[in-house]
Amino acid sequence: MKILVLNGVNLGRLGKRQPEIYGFDTLRALNKRLKRYASAKNITLKFFQTDSEPALLKKINRVSLDAIILNAGAWSHYSYAVRDAVAACCVPVVEVHLSDITARESFRKIRVLEGVVAAAFWGEGLGSYEKAVDFLAAEAVR
Repeated sequence: MKILVLNGVNLGRLGKRQPEIYGFDTLRALNKRLKRYASAKNITLKFFQTDSEPALLKKINRVSLDAIILNAGAWSHYSYAVRDAVAACCVPVVEVHLSDITARESFRKIRVLEGVVAAAFWGEGLGSYEKAVDFLAAEAVR
């Protein structure tokens, strides 16, 4: 199984941006740990991070792998373009967030991807991504 891990706006600043919320690990460090986790399950990951919504949409629309793990960052709360791309996507998409979006500002409780993603995990840091890997692996054997 091959999974595209898409990280959106501001996630390239992990380790520097609000470490009290997102921790001190960089995106590179998180990707490295997630790659090890997935490799142990015979799953290959490809990573992409962008602060450009059109670039994110292009990746979703042109996916050639088996599934997507998507942390769209703030776009998860207001981008109907991202929602439409996910709804039209031909592979399963799992939404993830590092922080507990239900315990933060009221606008973060809005999930425009709800109803078009196969599953969603949040509030567990890297564990949110690991749960997405496990979910997709389990779905692949069904």
